Amino acid sequence: MERKSHSRGEETAGEIVEPPAPGLLPRLSMLDASMVVAGSMIGSGIFIVSADILRRVDSPAALLAVWVVSGVMTVCGALAYGELAAMMPHAGGQYVYLRQAYGSLCAFLYGWTLFLVIQTGTIAAVSVAFARFAVVFWPALAGRASLFGGFGVSGQQALAVGVIFFLTAANLRGIDVGRGLQNIFTAVKLLSLVLIIAVGLALAPNHRAIATNFSFEGFFGTGGFSFDLLTGFGAAMVGGLFSADAWAAATFAASELRTPRRDLPRALLLGTGVVVVLYLLTNVAYLAELPARGVAGGATLAARGIAHASEDRVAAAAMAGAWGPTGAAIAAVIVMVSTFGCANGLILTGARAVYAMAADGLFLAPAARLNRALVPGWALVMQAIWTALLAVSGGYSDLLDYVVFAELMFYVLTVAAVFVMRVREPDAPRPYRVPAYPYLPACYMAAAVALMIDLLVMKPRYTWAGLVIVLSGVPVYYYWSRRKSMKQV
Repeated sequence: MERKSHSRGEETAGEIVEPPAPGLLPRLSMLDASMVVAGSMIGSGIFIVSADILRRVDSPAALLAVWVVSGVMTVCGALAYGELAAMMPHAGGQYVYLRQAYGSLCAFLYGWTLFLVIQTGTIAAVSVAFARFAVVFWPALAGRASLFGGFGVSGQQALAVGVIFFLTAANLRGIDVGRGLQNIFTAVKLLSLVLIIAVGLALAPNHRAIATNFSFEGFFGTGGFSFDLLTGFGAAMVGGLFSADAWAAATFAASELRTPRRDLPRALLLGTGVVVVLYLLTNVAYLAELPARGVAGGATLAARGIAHASEDRVAAAAMAGAWGPTGAAIAAVIVMVSTFGCANGLILTGARAVYAMAADGLFLAPAARLNRALVPGWALVMQAIWTALLAVSGGYSDLLDYVVFAELMFYVLTVAAVFVMRVREPDAPRPYRVPAYPYLPACYMAAAVALMIDLLVMKPRYTWAGLVIVLSGVPVYYYWSRRKSMKQV
């Protein structure tokens, strides 16, 4: 069944009721959508990236500032997306917003990059992270098997592919199965972050680390303000922002909410707000367990500190500092639960963006069909196959680095769409309006553009390569557009 059109919905007794896209089941509540937002955000980043951030900024104050600024930007972006989501609560979410504001080419380039790298690469990354922490309990996974023509696949890669296919199979059974998994795993990992916070701040704080990190000199460092600190802060923001990324994924499944015009903006705010607060408190807990600075190769956790935690596993080092090997094992379980739930949320929502592109005639036609469970089955399968190939190849990490700049660009364009739609359709129904307009979305755009400029200076090789990946979709777009035109003749 293909999606033909969408209505704008109608207003009944003061409450907006949005008819679903044909075939898609409106089964998600605001709580479900909030769990998708939060669950898609919390992957493996919060447990590891603080080490890299501290190596770049070199003080606890700057570490926390990175997470505060990243959090404020995330919530501001979510508030702006809320207005677009309430106006256009259709399958495809951000893809639809870009199409309505700028035309089908811009929307396709976003969808193309999303399928090629952003969504699939992130799913591959968190699935491999799940497998890497599983090695703590099953060391045999560290081995490697030789397959066709000497091509080797590690046990970790095989397990990652198994996770991808298992979660895809679960989501093929219907939206109720996908949302059930999401709710369970998101609830567990939110409680897991609360546990890490409680251990660091109440149950087993390290008073020596607290005295070191929160003294005046220890907290602010001795380097003072400099241009290098400013550019390093911008580069460090990448870790903070993309640990809190994927919050917009919930918009892809907008037409499956019961009352999307009302509930989706609330879910975006609630999900991002809760995660941002927990992320900041988690980093305070890290500083209450481990010294911020240390030396690479130090013999003890205290000697290595957060900045040089073994393999950047800051959460594991913090929990081990409090409870020894048991704490490290608990941290491994937490990361496995977190990455498993994150992969499920991204698999569930990403297929809806592919479905929307196919319904517009800009992707393989089977991706626009719904299966017997009334979910985009072919889109889920195509997404799984490509994601598995990325996981096995190991190339997803470099690809994700390449598209950081491009993803920021699409965020800026989408927030700018709030201004475009206000001018183009001033009288369109807006059940939710972004607060402090135009200042709040303008501030988000200014901060994101400043970060993009910083990345051009600090990581030019990755930046230009990312733009090449995006532009590779241009000939593909014209190919699909031509096919669509020929079918309509």
